[in-house]
Amino acid sequence: MRLSFPIVGGMRLPATGRRLVPALVCGFALATLWACAATWYLVFHDEVLARFVSQQSAMQYGYEERIGALRLQLDRAAMEHLATREGVTARVADLSQRQAAMEKRQAQLSLLAGEAGRPVAPAGQWDGDDPAETGALGYASPEKPAAKPILKPMLKPFPTPDALELRSRDSDGPGDPGRQSMREAEQVLTGIEQRLDRLGANQIRTLDGLGVRAIRGSQRLRDIVMRVGLDPQRFERQRDTGVGGPLVPLSTDPFGLAAAQVQRAMAEEERLRRIASSLPLRRPLSGDYSLSSTFGPRLDPFTRGLAMHTGLDMKAEFGEIARVTAAGRVTIADYNGGYGNMVEVDHGNGLATRYAHLSSVSVGPGQWVDAGFPIGRVGSTGRSTGSHLHYETRIDGEPVDPQRFLRVLTGPDSQFLAAR
Repeated sequence: MRLSFPIVGGMRLPATGRRLVPALVCGFALATLWACAATWYLVFHDEVLARFVSQQSAMQYGYEERIGALRLQLDRAAMEHLATREGVTARVADLSQRQAAMEKRQAQLSLLAGEAGRPVAPAGQWDGDDPAETGALGYASPEKPAAKPILKPMLKPFPTPDALELRSRDSDGPGDPGRQSMREAEQVLTGIEQRLDRLGANQIRTLDGLGVRAIRGSQRLRDIVMRVGLDPQRFERQRDTGVGGPLVPLSTDPFGLAAAQVQRAMAEEERLRRIASSLPLRRPLSGDYSLSSTFGPRLDPFTRGLAMHTGLDMKAEFGEIARVTAAGRVTIADYNGGYGNMVEVDHGNGLATRYAHLSSVSVGPGQWVDAGFPIGRVGSTGRSTGSHLHYETRIDGEPVDPQRFLRVLTGPDSQFLAAR
């Protein structure tokens, strides 16, 4: 048997030595790599460490910046939420004050409407009357009064909420309950504000309508008084001048000032209406009659000469009831020469009426009688040629044509005067 050995350095090695060579080569390679790595680490250690620290610092700064931005957003959201809550609270308080003011205005309007004899309602809630008849403001015009009340009762302003529960969550989605609650609160408050604005505008229109109606009514009543030949100032002189009372400053609220002006206009209308109601405008006979003699110059039925007739002769059946044409106090109720049985009634302010040729008298001197009260019965006493009523109207003792008074209630002013 022949043995072979590797040759190393001119010498042949045995088989065991031949197996150690690869292990030695691998160990040498590893040692070389370790030496290179250690050398590289020793040479570049500071640079790697500095780069690592720089990367860690950059990451830390980035996180801190994001955290600061998120904290700023949270602070801003909290401030906006607080501002919104304060704004909502302020709006609720303002709406409560506005509602209280409108309820106070409504009380004033109800009082004024009660004095005017009309219900109060917002403009636009009519019963279907023709706008041309009721006017732009919903009130009957003086020329054509409404046949029925044209306004409905006014509704109380919508109550403002006592509190609004507002929530806030850390969610930014459109379905966030906090944001949804805010939006709902804004919608509710906006709706209340719009409704209060409409009610305020309706109250102003209603107040304007009451003022216009009072001014027109005063002018019409003043014209009636002037048409019968009287100066409205004569009734002003008869008023009691005793006035006084504590000094109460007038409200500076524009609505309050306007309401005070309307109240003065309505007081003037009521004063003129009382004056008109005190005028002898009604007919002294309730039945049908005809005039046998008018006021003015005529041929005297006894002398056949020209003479002044100081009243109206109204043909009527014997015994028909004669009624007083305006409220007043009886001054004469007795036989009075050519007048025969006569009743004279003083209506104040220089106005008086006489009812003559009565067959009987049913009142006595000093008695107060209301308009339409029976004062006697038609006859033919005194200087008379037949059954009739001699009717006179006098101003400051001077006879005037009674037709100027009687024509008022036979024209379009009759319904106007009977409206109140």
